[in-house]
Amino acid sequence: MEHLELVVFGLLLATAGLAVLSRILGVPYPITLVLGGCVIGFVPGVPNVELDPDLVLLLFLPPLLYGAAFFTSLRDLRNNARPIALLAIGLVFVTMGAVAVVAHEVIGLGWGESFVLGAVVSPTDAVAPAEIMRRLGAPRRMLTVIEGENLTNDWTALVLYSFAVAAVVTGSFSLGDAVFRFFVNGIGGVLIGLAAGWVIREVRSRVNDPPTEITISILSGYAAYLPAEELGLSGVIAAVTVGVYMGWYTPQLTTPVMRMQGVSVWEILMFLLNAVLFLLVGLQLPNVLDEISGYSASELISWGLLVSAVVIVVRLVWQFTIVYVIRALDRRPSQRARRSTWRERVVGGWAGMRGSVALAAALAIPLETDAGAPFPQRDLLIFLAFAVILVTLVGQGLTLGPLIHRLGIRDDGAEQEEEVLARVRIAEAAIARLDEIAGDGWAREDTIDRVRGMYDYRRRRFSAIADGDGTTYEERTDLYLRLMYELFDAQREELLAMRNHREISDEVRRKVERELDLEETRLQG
Repeated sequence: MEHLELVVFGLLLATAGLAVLSRILGVPYPITLVLGGCVIGFVPGVPNVELDPDLVLLLFLPPLLYGAAFFTSLRDLRNNARPIALLAIGLVFVTMGAVAVVAHEVIGLGWGESFVLGAVVSPTDAVAPAEIMRRLGAPRRMLTVIEGENLTNDWTALVLYSFAVAAVVTGSFSLGDAVFRFFVNGIGGVLIGLAAGWVIREVRSRVNDPPTEITISILSGYAAYLPAEELGLSGVIAAVTVGVYMGWYTPQLTTPVMRMQGVSVWEILMFLLNAVLFLLVGLQLPNVLDEISGYSASELISWGLLVSAVVIVVRLVWQFTIVYVIRALDRRPSQRARRSTWRERVVGGWAGMRGSVALAAALAIPLETDAGAPFPQRDLLIFLAFAVILVTLVGQGLTLGPLIHRLGIRDDGAEQEEEVLARVRIAEAAIARLDEIAGDGWAREDTIDRVRGMYDYRRRRFSAIADGDGTTYEERTDLYLRLMYELFDAQREELLAMRNHREISDEVRRKVERELDLEETRLQG
């Protein structure tokens, strides 16, 4: 490709610009990225881009899956295992089947290609709906189910995708073999993920260098994904398993500096991976449209809308039917208390947007079969997948917020209650340890009294909040924070003045500034 450096620079510039635009418009960044990718792809002079399908899943999936799993709460996954499993396994099978039937009977695709399309558009994306729900304060359980579904339905959809692609590429398919491999691949993927997690945990317990640890963290998804794929097992499940495993053990292995830097790096990496995927599809879209011959624009648009409608309607119907089946089978009082309302089911059904995993799967469809013939209708499959992503991500993404407002969905306060409880308990633990240290005699008494006063104030403040009587404490805290922020601003101004007058180096400025930043961040505790 000519002028590759200009293309890369243009993509980076477009990514930054679209991210800024999403903040200005107040919409999740995947929406501006997918729309921006479409526009950029048709700009005159933009070069044609075509990725090797074998590299797409390899490059993008392991870190995306690992990152999503790492930041997932294992406790919340366990508590909501049944609704997550129903969406991540049952709904994926139903969606794939429904899309395949419509693609075969209406569009005229072969059964193999129809099931490939169904598998591609089955996995949901959690980035956009999660961002909207967090911003609007949706109940945590609803958010957990949406994120948990996204984390686990990738396995189901991509395993089914591999079976469907293999059937088209080889020209043969065995249902019994597919069912056997489905479970063996999943179990094997879990074991590989656990083994990789144990090795990574042992290595990181012996390393105390943030750049090295962050590098290991970025490569952890590959450390599980690649061996699993090489053994014919589920690399998706392996990457998810090692992510959950390391998410559980990492707090015991790392320093505060490493944790702060690591979270920042992963936020940037996840954003860039999603951004590049969306932009790459936009850049390839003109080529895809050029290769689709024999179909009118009206046919392509109507088929894209039809498949999108099937995906959306199937999810809504599932939300309002499977719940009654479960209620008929499980009438325990503990389960009745956890039942969702019809409003929450509507929101959950409307939150089924498609995103980066569906994009990666579409782009990874092979170019040829084993016989050397072109993969049947590959470009049409990519176009239909992109249409579903566009309709669900933009259409549902822009209307999910108003729908949540309209139905009156509100935060249940569970997360805030747990946060207050945690702050009370850690303050009590600190005071108890201070009492032990005071008895040892190695710390100055005035220092212990000063620190005990600070933690005792924290304990009383958060205990009052937990009892519903924290207004006075909060007013005092707000005034204290205002005072301290003024002092931090004064210190930073002086620090910059010293740098500008060449009294200190930039290295010294960054070191002292970081200490101020850490201290200011700690104030919120």
